[in-house]
Amino acid sequence: MSRFHEYQVVGRKLPSEKDAAPKLYRMRIFAPNVVVAKSRFWYFLKKLRKVKKAAGEIVSVNEIFEKRPEQIKNFGIWIRYDSRSGTHNMYKEYRAMTRAEAVETCYQDMAARHRARFSSIQIMRVAEVKAADVRRQYIKQLLVPKLAFPLPHRVQRVDKNQRRLFIAKRPATFY
Repeated sequence: MSRFHEYQVVGRKLPSEKDAAPKLYRMRIFAPNVVVAKSRFWYFLKKLRKVKKAAGEIVSVNEIFEKRPEQIKNFGIWIRYDSRSGTHNMYKEYRAMTRAEAVETCYQDMAARHRARFSSIQIMRVAEVKAADVRRQYIKQLLVPKLAFPLPHRVQRVDKNQRRLFIAKRPATFY
């Protein structure tokens, strides 16, 4: 279960005599709950258009679920974040089962590598990337068809009838 959920938030400016049917704005927002999703919607809309929460309304909020949550996929995430020295754009790749899981990994990664907080990171775009289009080497190494990991220090299992409770020497765990 992921900490983040993906929401589709639709909102608009309040209708007035001047504009009876204002334009609708739709965003896909990753947030822990509906309240934070609405808050992030107004934060981004205020930056993009001259609409603020006091002069606007939320038309609908829907949670978006993954089509195939049991299959591993490659995701490319385009982000903008504020560091101590300025604003930076970035593209990162992750392997995850869902978009929300990939975004959660991205937030954890940005916190670890760049000390970027949730409030200073803006997810601009999340897209599923085909194996042929993967750019980062740390993801490419996982796309090998016969991927195998070494199993060092294994203990040999002995038949139950020949197994002893106490043995005078340590088990040999290397090969």
